[in-house]
Amino acid sequence: MDDIDSAILEHLQRDARITNRDLARTLGIAPSTCLERVRALRNRGVLTGYHATVDLAALNRRVQALVFLQIRPLSREVIESIKSYVAGLPEVLSVYVVAGGDDLVAHVAVQDVEQLHSMLMDRFSPRREVVTFRSSIIFQHVSEPVVSPLDDV
Repeated sequence: MDDIDSAILEHLQRDARITNRDLARTLGIAPSTCLERVRALRNRGVLTGYHATVDLAALNRRVQALVFLQIRPLSREVIESIKSYVAGLPEVLSVYVVAGGDDLVAHVAVQDVEQLHSMLMDRFSPRREVVTFRSSIIFQHVSEPVVSPLDDV
């Protein structure tokens, strides 16, 4: 990763729809050079996809929450199974397997608090491997749209 690669990543994270020509012009490099560098970043697995950002409220998902789950028995098979189940739920935005007191954390977005309650009761309570769960409603969320490489220490 050099400065040009870092600049390419920054610009693509801010606007994935930027044309190769405009990106090259912004960076002061030839379009062919820019295209080759973007391809190299994809081939190395640095660029993994291009995404549209959506307004959850516009999709009638005004309430977001983190759901913390404790799973038993703890085994790779059980964790993989419940992770796949949770990730497949339409309310779930992302799932994290974590260390500490909880085993999984799910970020969910639903219409309202009643729908959150129904989801918890109908989708998590019946699962035998879910020993306990708790939820925390998200009041505000800030996300950094651009991720930069960290310097080696």
